[in-house]
Amino acid sequence: SSLRDRVVFITGSSRGIGREIALRCARDGAKVVITGKTVEPHAKLPGTIHSVAEEVVAAGGQALALQLDVRDAQAIHDAVEQAAAHFGGIDVLVNNASAISLTPTLETSVKRLDLMWEVNMRATFLASQACLPHLKQAVNPHILTLSPPLNMGPDNFAPHVAYTISKYGMSMVTMGLAREFASACIACNCLWPRTTIATAAIEYNFPEEILRASRKPAIVADAAHAILMRSSDTCSGNFFIDEEVLREAGVSDFEHYAVSPGERLFDDLFLQP
Repeated sequence: SSLRDRVVFITGSSRGIGREIALRCARDGAKVVITGKTVEPHAKLPGTIHSVAEEVVAAGGQALALQLDVRDAQAIHDAVEQAAAHFGGIDVLVNNASAISLTPTLETSVKRLDLMWEVNMRATFLASQACLPHLKQAVNPHILTLSPPLNMGPDNFAPHVAYTISKYGMSMVTMGLAREFASACIACNCLWPRTTIATAAIEYNFPEEILRASRKPAIVADAAHAILMRSSDTCSGNFFIDEEVLREAGVSDFEHYAVSPGERLFDDLFLQP
């Protein structure tokens, strides 16, 4: 079974994990909606929605690139409607767009606070809200949100209160939708990596040795694909961890996902032992 001809709408897919999920779906022959703010190449960051759309087509998928600032509620609604009209529906929403600022309270500006709230919790809610009428018509509908398991221990909040609350907001939206739309058999799940993942977010927010002790985004994309292959009526309300999903799917060798094979991996900050 595969995602052939399924319509997959991904927020924040011009680089990193979002791009990798787009390419994994494309290899199945999916119809991928690439969204992001980046339409012109960025000075520091690789990738635009158009370069990823080209990669999706090269990988065997169909692509629709839509410029989207997920802080704009009307723009989210319009992008979803445009995508549904273009491809004839929406089968999967991946809430991947995310803003990060690992700052302690006194160093967190209002601007960063608002950015994280709007891009993380609010956009997850609004994108889900916009897609749900279309997902109700789909055969195996899924909402997959890239956010962590809800662990209310203060150690998860203290180092970066604002960021934690914004990411937990994404998880709480997804959990609520899982219950609210259970009778409609719409799968709503969260996925989070066991280790840090080598993306621009890690590169600019962590020391270099953590980047070296990270895994490649492909592990998250492969786990996402495995979840999206599951039946929506029996797979909802879960906090999935990428490595556990792949182990369940029969993967036992994870070395090829490592940035530096053989090096000790750095646990994700929400999954510190």
